[in-house]
Amino acid sequence: MEMIPTLGLTALSAAFTAFCGWRGARPPDFSKGPRLAPWRFLMVLGATATLILTVHILNLVGVATGRT
Repeated sequence: MEMIPTLGLTALSAAFTAFCGWRGARPPDFSKGPRLAPWRFLMVLGATATLILTVHILNLVGVATGRT
């Protein structure tokens, strides 16, 4: 994957992570019932995707991130 789509996906996954973190940090409202989305788990998945995409960007730039 090239640089432009990778940057777009990184920004998208970072925004998704921030949104899930905001939703997961809100106090529960028992009058509405239980939460149906596992916001904290989705936040961890989004952060993992952001980290992987960041490493991919560094590899595209030329930084060696793996074993040599």
